[in-house]
Parts: sequence; C-alpha cells; structure tokens
Amino acid sequence: MEQPTQNPRRTFLKSAATAAFTTSIFTGNVKGANDRVSAAFIGVGRMGQGNMNAAMKQDHLVVSTICDVYKPNLDKAVGMTEGKAKGVKDFREVLADKSIDVVCISTPDHWHAYMTVEACKAGKDVYVEKPICVTVDEGAKMVQAARKYNRVVQAGTMQRSGVHFQKAAQIVKSGALGDIHMVRTWNTGLAKKEGIGNPTDAAPPADLDWDLWLGPAPNRPFNANRFGVDPKAFSHFRWFWDYAGGMMTDWGVHLLDIVQMAFDEKMPKAVTALGGKFWLTDNRETPDTLLVSYEYPGFLATYENRNSSSELMTGKGYGILFHGSKATMFVDRSLYQVIPEKTSDVEAVTEKSSNNANVAHWANFLDCIKMRQKPNSDIELCQRSSTTCLLGNVALRSGLRLDWDEKKWTTVQPEARKFLSKEDRKPWRIRV
Repeated sequence: MEQPTQNPRRTFLKSAATAAFTTSIFTGNVKGANDRVSAAFIGVGRMGQGNMNAAMKQDHLVVSTICDVYKPNLDKAVGMTEGKAKGVKDFREVLADKSIDVVCISTPDHWHAYMTVEACKAGKDVYVEKPICVTVDEGAKMVQAARKYNRVVQAGTMQRSGVHFQKAAQIVKSGALGDIHMVRTWNTGLAKKEGIGNPTDAAPPADLDWDLWLGPAPNRPFNANRFGVDPKAFSHFRWFWDYAGGMMTDWGVHLLDIVQMAFDEKMPKAVTALGGKFWLTDNRETPDTLLVSYEYPGFLATYENRNSSSELMTGKGYGILFHGSKATMFVDRSLYQVIPEKTSDVEAVTEKSSNNANVAHWANFLDCIKMRQKPNSDIELCQRSSTTCLLGNVALRSGLRLDWDEKKWTTVQPEARKFLSKEDRKPWRIRV
C-alpha cells in the first residue's frame, strides 16, 4: 500500500520547530556531575519558594542556607527543607560563607542588582529573578560584574527553557510564518475597582526588619502595600516605583523576552507609551492601563496591560501574537498555535507545552555551572529584555518618544536619562 504523501508545508513547520535549541535540558553528562552544589536562597516569598521547589528537584543541589528579613517566610522555607537548611536574616552572612556555591535572589526587584554584583564579587554563581533591575544603569553593572568575576548568572526568564517556546522562536526564525512586521503582547483582566486598597502607614511587624527590606530604596514609613505580602497574590511591592516597574517589567519582560529571542535579540530603536490609573482606586503608583509601542528593525511590537476588562475576543489573558504574511502564531505557557492566512499553503499547527520550564531552567543553570558556559537566560540576555521594558516605563514617565542608542546604551533624548539611574541609599551603592 502506498504511504500517504506528507504536506510539505506541515513538514517544514515541524522541521523548523525541531531545529530549536536542544541543549536546554540537563542530562548529567558533564564534568563533575556527581558533585553537590551548595545553594542559598535569598528572599523566600512566593517566588522564592517556587524557585526552591524547582531547585530541590535537581539531583546535584542541596539547599544549605535560607535568608529572609521576614521571619514567617524564613520559617516556612526552612520547613520546606525539613529543618535541614540554616536560616539567617542578613544576606551578607550568605555571601561571606565560602561553602556556598550558588545564590538564588528572589527578593523584591530593587535588591536584585546590588545582591547580584556582591554575589559575583564573593565568587558565587547566581540565579536572579526577573526583571533583573529597576534602572537601566543597574543592569549594565550586573553584566559587568558577571563578566569581570567569571560567574554564571542565570535570570529568571524561565520561558527560554520551555521546549515549546524554543520551537515557537525557531518557527519565527525559519520564515515559515512569512514576513513579520507586527507583534502584539498583552496582559489583561478584570480586577475589583478597589484593587489592593489604601492602608495607612503604620509601624512594621515585629518579625520584619523593615530597614533591611528597604535597603537601597528611599527611607519611607512602613505601608502594608509597599511591603505587599499577600497569601492570595504575589507581593504588591511591584506596584510602587521605588521597588519595581508594575506590569510592564513584572510580566512584560516574560513576553518581550520571547519576542527578542525569536528575532535574534534585537533591541528596539524607538519607544512610545501612554497610560495611567484609570480604573483602580488603591494606593499603587504604577498604571492600571498601559499601551507601549516599540519600533524594532523591520517590525513593530506592542505591550498592552489593563485591569478593567478581560480579553474576551481571544479568551487569553496574556500571550504573544506574531503576525506573519503567511500565518499568525499565538504562544503562551500552555502551547503555540499557528493559524494560516486563507491564501496560504501553511497548515494549522498546535503544540502543547511538554516540559516544566521552571525545573528545566534550574537544570540548565546547574549544567552551565559545571561546564562554565552561558545559560539559557544569561544575564546579558535578560539585561536586554529588562531594558526594553524599563524603556517603556521611561517613555511613560517622561512623556517622551524615546530613541535608543544601543552602542552607547542610553536614550538619544538627554532629558529622559534621569530615569535611567537612581541614587541608592547608603551603604547600598553598587560598586563593580
């Protein structure tokens, strides 16, 4: 019996996808693979505990030390190790401990840069959460430190270790979607109008070192929302400019990171942004409604966020759409889906996620520590993605259309540059 003839377009899509990166999953076939890696976790709220869970699934890692300025989080994380890990409040104890090989930094964003630089200086390899920084200049110093001290630094943009994200990026690179001149990314949802509320400033809890939590950020009175620990949500510090950059940097970095991965790490040439607090009545500072447009070489990309309505047309609260002349591809953490143009010979394809990206990301990190190679989310890659998102916020806050000078790593508009750096509170100034 004759075998059915395969559709050549479908074959091409499959081959394009399977040409994706194949080195992201740890095999253990590395020098010193049986050596144990001693890891410390700094900042063990919901994100830090999630990183611990992924890291503890690795065969060659032991959690030796846990650090947090908030005792309830510290005690809970130590309990996850059945009491085997040592608990400390001050991260400087972790950096001074020569027995620790790796530190994971899952603190609020405003601590990422200082701790990463100091960890590199102390001879530690680093896993640092995204976004890697709150200003453009901080990110540059983090890359400098990683290179100067020859450290492996993996950023928490773990989607790069997701097999279906790798395949989706390869499909874009292959040209199977045709010419792509527009990419759309978004986060949407319908939140209660009161949002996170309006608590008054108060004395910090007795089991929190508020001054050490603030660190390099300005000295401000304790506010429950600025601290932001919430058993039902990720911490609300994300909505205050002193510590983070709102949804633009918290989630936009995941989406635009994949866009830049698919387009060979291109940076935008120009950025515009409009937005504000149009819906929520709480005390957050970052916008609840935002539209950022990026001009890249050869294509436009947008990031859209709103809290006042869901994405009812697509049914997807977040995602990426690559609009090609032959087909459009949607991708999120669950799948990628290729939808052909009616006049195209491209076949529709859907592929669901096949691996746990968090676990794979930690496996890749450990692999690269042993091989002394750059990991999937090397610090310089996330510096580029984080900078792209930070520029969206700079465009919004400055009210300017920004032109980006990649060679000088700054904006062409000098009046926007005051948003590219900040004055850190003593003694927490970064020195590479």
